Amino acid sequence: MPGSDVHRTIEAVWRIESAKIIGGLARLVRDVGLAEELAQDALVAALQTWPQTGLPDNPGAWLMATAKRRGIDRLRRGKMIERKHGEITRELEALQKVADATQEAAADDPVGDDTLRLIFTSCHPLLSPEARVALTLRLLGGLSTIEIARAFLVTEATLAQRIVRAKKTLSEARVPFEVPRGPELNARLASVLEVVYLIFNEGYSATTGEDWMRPAWCDEALRLGRILAGLVPGEAEVHGLLALMEIQASRTRARTGPTGEPLLLLDQNRALWDQLLIRRGLAGLDRAERLGGALGPYFLQAAIAACHRRARTAQETDWPRIASLYGALAQITASPIAELNRAVAVSMAAGPAEGLAIVDARVAEPQLVNYHLLPAVRGDLLARLDRHGEAQAEFERAAALTHNVRERDVLLGRARATIALTRPS
Repeated sequence: MPGSDVHRTIEAVWRIESAKIIGGLARLVRDVGLAEELAQDALVAALQTWPQTGLPDNPGAWLMATAKRRGIDRLRRGKMIERKHGEITRELEALQKVADATQEAAADDPVGDDTLRLIFTSCHPLLSPEARVALTLRLLGGLSTIEIARAFLVTEATLAQRIVRAKKTLSEARVPFEVPRGPELNARLASVLEVVYLIFNEGYSATTGEDWMRPAWCDEALRLGRILAGLVPGEAEVHGLLALMEIQASRTRARTGPTGEPLLLLDQNRALWDQLLIRRGLAGLDRAERLGGALGPYFLQAAIAACHRRARTAQETDWPRIASLYGALAQITASPIAELNRAVAVSMAAGPAEGLAIVDARVAEPQLVNYHLLPAVRGDLLARLDRHGEAQAEFERAAALTHNVRERDVLLGRARATIALTRPS
């Protein structure tokens, strides 16, 4: 296998396995920061070794075993200066006993999932809400700092400082690596849901790279969502989020064309939508509503997704209801992105001029200044108003702002199409 292919394979393995590796290490060393460092050491070893030896039969197990050996080596090096070898040996034996005891205790845990423990630990109340989500996304393994920064609409430097401070806070406070119970679980649940939501979004529409989607991330988010639904079955927003992800994931096969190019919602072949996922999502939405979740942000987004799924064709979509739901979402979240989506729905229900007025009222929002979908939406609305020269400039600006290759190609294609329309016949 050529070296470039090996490195791409290692990257794919890392994205899939790193969360489990970091979670397993954190259960052993009781420090999420150290666990991530050891996992990264194992990744470096893989990058050095696998191109020569080939991929092992079980890449995840290889990475975990290597990380554990690096941890023991680090402990030995750190203690050799001040202690005799016999004392080091006793300490290593004690560490192994702790690990064994932890594994036995895990049998009584209602979840029994290192990844979920990792999320709840990272979402500790000691951290700010922004730090909780950023740290958990980083530790779930695969998202780079720049990718997380774009998800938060902040600079990479700001995000990196946030993660460093969060790991230091958890380490100094010796936060237990566990899923909390009772009131403490509920206190951390909102942050956990946000983490799962952002993981799914990154899988559904990748912020960087050459792939339009990262299905493994969607699968991981769905897995975690289903675990949460079993852990806290009486929480409406847990079912609302799971419903949202199930319904959105139903479109996966229809979201790309023959060469992998993105296909927007109105251009998709709805016969390719996964009906089983749709049924599961709609059932989860009903469950959330019965539990009293009609005003939660995830319920509202799931209800919007359900409107699209219930329409047999794009023309049958209930755009007025979608616009109303986005309005309710914007009110409870104060999100300019929700307002941007409302503008799209209003444009479909009442015409592009109405939608453009909403967009133009938001162009100065700090969160939207470098958000590529603002000029993308504005370009679409201008094109529908036959203002093709302005639309071309907006599509080109959107293409310059996005970091996803597939999305950039689509936006540049839209720009070229508007150029053709501005030329005299």
